[in-house]
Amino acid sequence: MSRIVMKFGGTSVANLDRIRAVAKRIKRETDAGNQVAVVVSAMAGTTDQLIRWVEEASPLHDAREYDAVVSSGEQVTAGLLALVLQNMGISARSWLGWQVPFRTNTVHGSARIEDIDTTRMIERLEDDIVCVMAGFQGISGDNRITTLGRGGSDTSAVALAAALNADRCDIYTDVEGVYTADPRIVSAARKLDKITYEEMLEMASLGAKVLQTRSVIMAMNHGVRVQVLSSFTDKAGTLVVDEDEIVEKQVVSGIAYAKEEAKITLVGVENTPGIAGEIFGPLAKGNINVDMIIQNISEDGKQTDLTFTVPENDVDKAAAILKATGHVKYAKLMSDRDVVKISVIGVGMRSHAGVAARMFETLAAKGINIQVISTSEIKISVLIRAEYYELAVRALHTTFGLDTDQE
Repeated sequence: MSRIVMKFGGTSVANLDRIRAVAKRIKRETDAGNQVAVVVSAMAGTTDQLIRWVEEASPLHDAREYDAVVSSGEQVTAGLLALVLQNMGISARSWLGWQVPFRTNTVHGSARIEDIDTTRMIERLEDDIVCVMAGFQGISGDNRITTLGRGGSDTSAVALAAALNADRCDIYTDVEGVYTADPRIVSAARKLDKITYEEMLEMASLGAKVLQTRSVIMAMNHGVRVQVLSSFTDKAGTLVVDEDEIVEKQVVSGIAYAKEEAKITLVGVENTPGIAGEIFGPLAKGNINVDMIIQNISEDGKQTDLTFTVPENDVDKAAAILKATGHVKYAKLMSDRDVVKISVIGVGMRSHAGVAARMFETLAAKGINIQVISTSEIKISVLIRAEYYELAVRALHTTFGLDTDQE
């Protein structure tokens, strides 16, 4: 007998027919003798509608009331799934975040989990009752409903699996697992049987939408074995596990891309000690995440050109902050939204040289110019013109032997 957490996203519970299909999957696990806790998202489109209503009701809304409204979508799904399970003869009950309880801080709209008391839920699980929990929500120290941010149901599921000491956390989505690249762009992309936490974290942060970044960090920190699989097929999914569980490591496991990037260049910045801090400090205070950075110092050392990337939605805000920072002297500020970040990812890069050279040679052969480069121990990212991103992803996928016909 195992204890399993099953999480179902919005498309998996989009209507009653799909909720009934989800209930059948849960029944398979209970018939096998497993204890099952379930975490559900709101029905597809529900959260967006709730947000629109909040914004129409009050453009400058109270964040606490925002959470009270927006969290209600998951409550509906949890209750409906519990009813369907009961109608199938399966003992089940729904749980809201405050009933577990999922205790969080008071940062409404993007709360962080501080503690989970699963005592009562474990009692129900040991009585063979399926516990269906509304994801995405918790309760603050002042007894207000909080939400964990978009995609927070993944985080809820992994956190619950850790608190329950579950054997596995199954994340059901509309894809069959984690692929070597976006199969909509690379027809030869193949599904990975296993991927490390670190690789999954890089993919999630670099544009892959399979798992939410915070959930991967939590799984890695608590050693939760996560399986990504589809609600609509019975095929095996992808296990996200510790590196030690993967015997033969690929040099490169996947190619990711991020389109929501923008580039800012400050030309002719006075090259004085502390200038980088004076530029990036105000951006950090403005909650703008700076990613790739490149600096070119003039021959005489007096000036430098500084280029960096920010989320596309923040480029105007970043430019305004920099222009308002009067003590930072520069000749010109330029921004460019027509860029895409392409990344090569793999834990095998730690022990294999030449990956960067092969990446750069491949892009050069396709006539693709690299604007910015950043690296980590298991990742190399480059910034290129947006018009070339599909060509770049396909070419790199082939170069690193990831195509299905190269297995």
